[in-house]
Amino acid sequence: MPLVRLAIQQFRNIKACDLELSSGFNFLIGPNGSGKTSVLEAIYLLGHGRSFRTNLTGRVIQHENSELFVHGRFINNDDYELPIGINKQRDGSSEVKIGGQGGQKIAQLAQTLPLQLIHTEGFELLTEGPKFRRAFIDWGVFHTQPHFYQAWARFKRLMKQRNALLKTARSYQELSYWDQELAQLGETISQWRADYIAQLKPIAEQICAVFLPEFEVKIQYYRGWDKDTPFADSLQTNFERDQQLGYTFSSPNKADLKLKIAATPVEDILSRGQLKLMVCALRLAQGQHLSQATDKQCIYLIDDFASELDSQRRTRLAQYLKQTQAQVFISSITASHIVEMQSENSRMFHVEHGKIEQG
Repeated sequence: MPLVRLAIQQFRNIKACDLELSSGFNFLIGPNGSGKTSVLEAIYLLGHGRSFRTNLTGRVIQHENSELFVHGRFINNDDYELPIGINKQRDGSSEVKIGGQGGQKIAQLAQTLPLQLIHTEGFELLTEGPKFRRAFIDWGVFHTQPHFYQAWARFKRLMKQRNALLKTARSYQELSYWDQELAQLGETISQWRADYIAQLKPIAEQICAVFLPEFEVKIQYYRGWDKDTPFADSLQTNFERDQQLGYTFSSPNKADLKLKIAATPVEDILSRGQLKLMVCALRLAQGQHLSQATDKQCIYLIDDFASELDSQRRTRLAQYLKQTQAQVFISSITASHIVEMQSENSRMFHVEHGKIEQG
């Protein structure tokens, strides 16, 4: 499912470009500030409906313009070339087209174009709060469990209602009706997550062993409340505590992924270069699992490839990326850092001052 063409208009410092892409490796070479990360950001926008660098749409639309466009053509599972595109206005509104049909949902874009991003701020997956690891888990569940998106949206609405009721309820009976559906959804969502991690775990641990052979990484899923207590019982038992707090303390909203080496969190042991390799291992594991579980192929976006990695670690990552046979977009300041990945099925793009030329 590679992108074969990418057109960008009025996006950051890129006024306009129309690129024919390789189904293998696509290299974006240029100095800092040239616009190479903006190309990755535009592809990410095409798959997620938002930037990975800012939540403010106005910051990605080129100065003095009212809107931006990102269009692509990709080969679907039937070997049919399908057009997709997104237009974003400065007021934040969006229009999504898939196969020439407007009015599509951003979630449909994400289903159509599975993307994995590895960038300089990606350490947050390992070093920051649980919400980043929940997002990691939910990416996989979203792409492998067709009912997850609707169930999770419904769960969040019910949780918001419950938290509002906690501020006024005088007894648990006032919440019990809402908690019946909430508990059922919570159990279902948690089971989907647990099943996904059970499938992902051996793949991720195997890749971690390749990238970090000096360590034995262990991965464990925590569902967000006591593992021996049904969610319905947890909601009722903890009503008074939740009432005092003003929100539901234990729930799937608190789920986390524990990553440890010798019972110690990985962020307390690994160097920055090792942390980057581990993030790469986790992202690659997700892409590999996606290919095994579905008929989809993941696209990888790697910003500033050489950052934090010495030549030996770059070689390990390059070799594994080649083995995936996936489409990969890589930005780098110099071509010397990516020479080992160049092949007949790769393309080099030189980026400078927002202008992109194939090399």
